[in-house]
Amino acid sequence: MLMNTDTVSAAVTAPHPVWLSLTWTVPFTMLWTLLIYALPVLPESGFPALGVRLMAYGLIALGLWLGLENTELTPRQRRATWLVVMIAFTLWAAVAWTAAINGAFRTGAFPLPLLPAAMLLPVIVGGPLLLWSKRVGQLLDAMPPTWLIALQLYRIFGSQWLAYWLQGALPGLWALPAGTGDVLTGLFAVPAAIALATGTIEGRKGAILWNIFGLADFAVAIALGMIMSPGPFQLIVPDGPSMAVDTFPNVLTPAFVVPSSILLHALSLRQLLRRNRATAV
Repeated sequence: MLMNTDTVSAAVTAPHPVWLSLTWTVPFTMLWTLLIYALPVLPESGFPALGVRLMAYGLIALGLWLGLENTELTPRQRRATWLVVMIAFTLWAAVAWTAAINGAFRTGAFPLPLLPAAMLLPVIVGGPLLLWSKRVGQLLDAMPPTWLIALQLYRIFGSQWLAYWLQGALPGLWALPAGTGDVLTGLFAVPAAIALATGTIEGRKGAILWNIFGLADFAVAIALGMIMSPGPFQLIVPDGPSMAVDTFPNVLTPAFVVPSSILLHALSLRQLLRRNRATAV
C-alpha cells in the first residue's frame, strides 16, 4: 500500500516543475499583504483567521479519515481513532478561541502570563502522544507524506506581521524574522511536497530541511516574542511600537496556530524518518 500510494502521488505531481506553484503563491501572498496594509480592519475583524482555521480544520479531518481508510485497522477502530483525534482537536481549538475572545491572553490578565503556556503545553503533552503512538505510526505509514507538508501552505498568511510592521504597529526586530520565516515556510510548502512526491532522495532531504526550517522559524519567533513582550520574561524593550499580539484575533496565531503547526512538523518528520527506515530495510 505504501508503494502504491507513493507511486500514484509521484505520477500525478512529477510532470509539473517543482517551482511552478510559486507562480501563484507569490502573487497571492503579495496581494494579501497589500490588502492587510491598506485595510487593517480586515484582519482585525477576525474573519480571515476564522476562514483559514476552518479550511485547515476541514483538511485535517478529511486527510485523517482518508489516511485511516488505508490502514489495516477495523472500521470500528478507524471511527474511534478519528473521533478521539478530532474531538481533542476541536476542544483545543474551542478553548483557545474562547480564551482569546475573552481576553485571557492579555498582558496582566493573570499574575502569570497564559500565552507561553498556551504555546508550549500542547506541544509538551501532545508531542509524545503523537510521536510514540503505535496507531499514529500506522496512520502515518498509510498516509502520503506530501499531505502534512502541503497543508502548511496556510503559513503564507503570516505576512500579516510584515504588513503590521510597515504600518508601524509592530517592532521590526520581531515582525521581520517572524513574518519572513512564516512566508518562506508557506511558499515552499507546495514545492517541497511536489519534490517529495517524485520519490527521489533529494526530494526527501528537501522535505526534511523544510520541516527543520519551519521549526526554526517558530523557535526564533517564540524566543523573540517572549523577551520582547511586557511581562516577567521581557529582556528587550522595543524602541518604537511595542508587541501587540495578545488580543483577539492576532493572539490566536501564537496560542493555537503555532503549537498545532509544530505538531504537524513533528508528525511529518516522524513520517519521513519512518519511510527512510522502511526504504533502508
